Amino acid sequence: MVNRLRLNDKSVREAIPAKGRDYQIFDTEVRGFSIRILRSGNRSFALDYRYAGAQRRMAIGRWPEWTVTAARERAKDLRREIDDGHDPLGARGELREAPRINDMIARYMDEHLPHLAKTNASDQRSMLTKLVAPHWGNKLVSEITPHDVAKLLNIIAKGRARPSKDKPNNRARKLQGSKPTPIRANRTGEVLRKMFTLAISWGWRTDNPAAGFRKRVENARERFLSQDEIARLAEALDGAEDQRAAGIIRMCLLTGSRVGEVRQARFEQFNLELGSWAKPATTTKQRKIHRIPISAEVAAIVRQRQLVVSKGTPWLFPGDVPGQPVKEIRRFWINMQKEAKLPEVRIHDLRHTFASLLVSGGASLEMIGKLLGHSQMQTTQRYAHLMDSPLRAGVDAVASMLRPRPKIVHDGDAAPRNLADDQKSA
Repeated sequence: MVNRLRLNDKSVREAIPAKGRDYQIFDTEVRGFSIRILRSGNRSFALDYRYAGAQRRMAIGRWPEWTVTAARERAKDLRREIDDGHDPLGARGELREAPRINDMIARYMDEHLPHLAKTNASDQRSMLTKLVAPHWGNKLVSEITPHDVAKLLNIIAKGRARPSKDKPNNRARKLQGSKPTPIRANRTGEVLRKMFTLAISWGWRTDNPAAGFRKRVENARERFLSQDEIARLAEALDGAEDQRAAGIIRMCLLTGSRVGEVRQARFEQFNLELGSWAKPATTTKQRKIHRIPISAEVAAIVRQRQLVVSKGTPWLFPGDVPGQPVKEIRRFWINMQKEAKLPEVRIHDLRHTFASLLVSGGASLEMIGKLLGHSQMQTTQRYAHLMDSPLRAGVDAVASMLRPRPKIVHDGDAAPRNLADDQKSA
């Protein structure tokens, strides 16, 4: 016979556990609501109901964490859901199995990152694992809001403290204060926007909480080497002991190419008769074949490398690991910075310098974009201000034509005369 009574805290507290078995005491007020008396002495509330012909039992909570009154009200709410045709236990199971941010990150890495350039994919992987997962990892994909996105990007924009060497000795380290990283926040926002867009296509969400994230102001760094600085760098490269790395730097400046494109250059990509270099899609940022003309100086570097590189090696600048190109020239560049007295100049600034020299030579923005391999014109627009000099010269020429002629005044009573008239009379 089923035990039934109107449950209260006293009856629940005084219920005696049965030896070797668990049993239930059902409430007389709410159908299916019961207290389960376990053989261990613990007690918990539950709701028994039928859904689609199947008997189901849903746990509500343990006593005394849940009082009888609170558990009964919860049972009433669940009973109303059941009467409306819903299955609360099934909804709980779906919620438990619903995809979380860690699941979305893992799928994004598996399905999307392999299609990106190696460096870009590595950078995005770092952002997701170090900046996003620690904050959101266990959250449901469906519960992230635009406010959550804004809050996370604010944290990233503030930066974080990083261990930094105080001395060359690796054991001598200290924590420096956090440095604002607004650009990093923008890049993370772009990754989140793409990832949630894919989540919509996967059926994990119906909207994109990162679609309208606030972008921080980015002040693009523009550093162009002067003629004197270029001369000092050329002298330092000529005197460098490592002429392999020096050749990489020279080609960066002579072609405006990214250092990764130069490091991975192969002899087969150069046509010295036609004077061209066809960069493969695997090394370019835009993931397309980029063919550019090369100067006689670049062709001379390629021929010189043919003489010093062992036969059968495809790389223009083979690395220390057999079968691989040069991996890193950071230390070499630091030495060049000291030798040429260019402490704040990056290797990438050589690319900007190449563009500035093209502008001074009269090249159009369209031509510069093609030589640098820009896929969007707005990227090339950053060099538009360098064209101000010839424009200013034209404006000054017009102004000189309209400039008033000077007049000579003899005294207050005499009429002013034109300087040209005085010259003619003389």
